[in-house]
Amino acid sequence: MNSIKLLDCTLRDGSYLVDKDFGSETVHGLINGLLQAKIDVIEIGFLQDTGWGIEGKTVYKNAADAMKYVPKNHVGCDISVLADFSRYSVSNLEKCNDKSFNIIRECFFKAERFEAMKACKEIKRKGYKLYVQPVDILGYTDQELLELLELVNDIQPETISIVDTFGSMYQEDLHRIFLFINHNLLPGIDIGFHSHNNLQLSNALSQEFIRLAALGDRNIVIDSTICGMGRGAGNTPTELIVQYMNTHMGYHYGLDSILDIIDSYFGKIFAKCEWGYSIPYFIAGINNAHVNNISYLLKKNSIRSRDIRYILNHIDKDIRKRYDYDLMQQEYIQYVKQEYNDELVIDNLKKQMERKNVLLLLPGNSIAAKKEEILNYINDSHDMVIAINFIPEEFPCDLLYFSNVKRYEFWLNYKKFSEYEIIITSNIEEKYENNSSVHRVSFNKLIKCGWNYMDNSAILCLRLMDILNVKKITIAGFDGFSCKNDKIENYYDKKMELDHGDIHLLNQEIAEMLKDYIETRKNNAEIKFLTSSKYERILLNQ
Repeated sequence: MNSIKLLDCTLRDGSYLVDKDFGSETVHGLINGLLQAKIDVIEIGFLQDTGWGIEGKTVYKNAADAMKYVPKNHVGCDISVLADFSRYSVSNLEKCNDKSFNIIRECFFKAERFEAMKACKEIKRKGYKLYVQPVDILGYTDQELLELLELVNDIQPETISIVDTFGSMYQEDLHRIFLFINHNLLPGIDIGFHSHNNLQLSNALSQEFIRLAALGDRNIVIDSTICGMGRGAGNTPTELIVQYMNTHMGYHYGLDSILDIIDSYFGKIFAKCEWGYSIPYFIAGINNAHVNNISYLLKKNSIRSRDIRYILNHIDKDIRKRYDYDLMQQEYIQYVKQEYNDELVIDNLKKQMERKNVLLLLPGNSIAAKKEEILNYINDSHDMVIAINFIPEEFPCDLLYFSNVKRYEFWLNYKKFSEYEIIITSNIEEKYENNSSVHRVSFNKLIKCGWNYMDNSAILCLRLMDILNVKKITIAGFDGFSCKNDKIENYYDKKMELDHGDIHLLNQEIAEMLKDYIETRKNNAEIKFLTSSKYERILLNQ
């Protein structure tokens, strides 16, 4: 009967989420816990030419550098690291002395495969167990895969892995790839499997991989991470595959030890970062796209899932397997920058608003706390009230402004929506044809590149106010964003709550955009905050 090894790569694949910095205490704790659970292989991080030598980070220059985390007694358990061919030179590597890691997994893209084989040979020559990790196995043609297997057979590593880099694999794909490799691979070389959970199939595919291998005598290695921790949709959860192997395959991994790891260390990890199946990462999977492309696009406030799918589909299939933020920005701008002639609309809005005082009402939580103060201001000032991306049921309102597609489509179903006069930007499709109460203005005129969150609706509306030459702008509800841990509601209405990603970066960029607006506007309208805001200091420093 073939044997199955379980390789836990939490400290390597999971490290993307914590900037490779788990902290020394957590690194030691995870390794010791996995040893107690009798996991066959523990991957403790990366080999890299740069970024090593920092306490708490799972990045190493060589075996000597990694020894600080390797327990002296790890009998029955191999210790591995991953070396990305483009980021690590094996010339930094000393000969294996069995006191540190003894497995090196060499990772490479298809275009690098021939050069990477030279590094693989050197790793073996220095006495390490070699695992060959070709990125994006589904990206190989049958002929290319056959050529790769011939190179692998010549080197004879311990293992070659089926790496589902973009989480796009179905059972049929796994069957085809496994049978192809199994047929053309020399006996004695194991087959590994590393999956991602974009299609929510990672655990199921790992189980299917076990069943496939059971039909023959090929030994296999399965990658997993605790709680599925990994970039984007994550990986096969260690605890789930352990439970399956213990229950159905007669293995005796220590599930309680893994649960202890989760209880002891993952509370603070969950508080800092998120991963797991989601619709955006599903879209990455079906398009074989790098998750960093998704992370970039998700920072756009008004982007929808269908927009992400459209943009990815219009990028070359090989290019979207890597990530290029400049290209993503270019594609996003191209997508939303529809040429739109709004001269007549702007003229009509100017007739209403030029040299007028306006109150911009945003849905921050402060408008609930300061409700009476805001109502008194509206009654006393007679400002024109413009609500941004929401309908303020408790406040009188002259105009609604929407540049966020998702917000617009949400409020579109509100029973009184059609009763309002509305300004929308041209990235939003007008739902009421020939409606004279809807003013559609050019998104192109309001957007400005240079920031991840460049389509923030408050900033876009301020730029529109500059074009309309209003006299004075008062702002309420532009609070700034708080993290979940702060236990402060971001919106006055809970149904508006969204996941905004990196809150620190979001606040920083909004502050930068507000400062840029003040410095570059054509008209010098007076601006003041009616409710407290994280961005108030920008006005104080004018």
